[in-house]
Amino acid sequence: MRTCTFVTGNPNKVIEVNAIIGDSFPIRALALDIPEIQGSLEDIARDKCRRAAQIVNGPVIVEDSALEFHAMNRLPGPYIKYFLEELGNGGLNKLLVPYEDKRADAVCTFAFSSGPTSEPLIFQGRLHGKIVAARGPPVFGWEPIFEHEGETLAEMAHEKKNKLSHRYQALCRFQEWLATGGK
Repeated sequence: MRTCTFVTGNPNKVIEVNAIIGDSFPIRALALDIPEIQGSLEDIARDKCRRAAQIVNGPVIVEDSALEFHAMNRLPGPYIKYFLEELGNGGLNKLLVPYEDKRADAVCTFAFSSGPTSEPLIFQGRLHGKIVAARGPPVFGWEPIFEHEGETLAEMAHEKKNKLSHRYQALCRFQEWLATGGK
């Protein structure tokens, strides 16, 4: 396969994706300002992928991450980026103060299109955890407040996180699809 454009403006996502997929799938990162529709994770990823494929005029992959609080009927979900920008990790944590249920799911949705005339395909990963007081370096979004099996994603060694994360799971599904020749 020729080089695929990974549409993201987040250098941390590029580092993680490269660490997870290695040389198995050649990508180049490109930051594009693509407006996001409102809707489900899948709808948002598909729409963003369609627009990106038209702009790039070639194969693209886009990623959308979500953080779903069980107590809040899976909100903030795909809107986590905006909640985080306005509230920070401390504010996100405060949203759950009235609830006993601190369970949350980290969800990663990749959409791939082989070009502007191809319908995007969805590959999703989900990691179960809970929301806790921030621990670990505040380098990558909400990772300091998302705990999985006793460690926040921010506390985990990169090698460990890249073998179990929601992003890892989604990319594994994508790589499995590629290994079958796209069937």
